[in-house]
Amino acid sequence: MHKKIIPVFLSALLLFGCTSQAPAPIKTPGVNVESKRYSVPPPKPKQKDFYRLSEHTQCVPYARKISGIPIRGDAHTWWYQAKEKGYKRSSRPKVGSVMVLSKTKRLRFGHLAVVKRVIDSRNIEVEHANWGGTRETRMIAYRNMPVVDTSKNNDWSSARFWNYPSESYGSVYAVSGFIYPKN
Repeated sequence: MHKKIIPVFLSALLLFGCTSQAPAPIKTPGVNVESKRYSVPPPKPKQKDFYRLSEHTQCVPYARKISGIPIRGDAHTWWYQAKEKGYKRSSRPKVGSVMVLSKTKRLRFGHLAVVKRVIDSRNIEVEHANWGGTRETRMIAYRNMPVVDTSKNNDWSSARFWNYPSESYGSVYAVSGFIYPKN
């Protein structure tokens, strides 16, 4: 019975972002993300890829702790604050950088994830928290979640996160870019 609960739990978790509402998919003109072939097939979930948090944690303090970047405020505000505070921003992922998902009508606060591994120009793995639709589902942190660039020009202006239970990529999200930690 336990094995049946985890896929359902993870499905619910991956449907939503930092808010309790499901983010609306965005359209990427000229890109059929369903037909793209990605260079690295995403893995099956392993216990080491995620863990249950002892208390509810928003994506912002989690990303701040993991990345060491001391910015505060809603996730979407990090992009502009980073420039004001002298952090390098880029459209290219780099290990340790913070991926900033843009604010949308349904992703009201944006979302943050920390790049753990760059696989190639279109595939990365991130660590993040508070990725779910209910308080219960947002109590999981992911260590190695695959993310794929879905932008037409390979500029990481849009991306999809891997959904382990359905073994497919989820909705397309607008990406502001990546904030690099200071060395």
